Amino acid sequence: MLLEIVAIAAAVLGLVIILAMIVAVVKQVKNKLPRRKTELSKDVAREGVTFNDIFMFMLAVPLVLLWVTFAGYVIWHGLQDSAVLQQIEAYTTLIAILGGPALLILKDALDVWKQEQAEKTAFYKVKAQSVIDYNNQSQKQAQMIEAKEQEHIHGQQNKKK
Repeated sequence: MLLEIVAIAAAVLGLVIILAMIVAVVKQVKNKLPRRKTELSKDVAREGVTFNDIFMFMLAVPLVLLWVTFAGYVIWHGLQDSAVLQQIEAYTTLIAILGGPALLILKDALDVWKQEQAEKTAFYKVKAQSVIDYNNQSQKQAQMIEAKEQEHIHGQQNKKK
């Protein structure tokens, strides 16, 4: 009985999340419409927390946690009670319904992480190359200064002779 209640609650939560995602998309489409200048200045001032930040923490994270928790609970309860194994298809369907958006969210999060790592790698490559270039230029400058000093010393010695 408890498992059925959890399954129903998970399905309702999944529907609420899908409706919230639809509302968020509609709001984004509305925001892309031309606006007055006063509203635009307000958006520039609030650049710290974006819609994506709120979306991830209010919808995406709970959905992924719900999916993992429910799947783990079904597995654990299935090992304890053989009645769960008789209804495993219904639970598997519910896990799949929750898992679809959860897997997309995880994939997107991993893509963002991968992009950040690529940016860091590119930055460190550029930084390393600039250090190498700086060292080469410093060495060339030191060699040039030393060569000029030697020329000056030889010029002074030639004048004395």
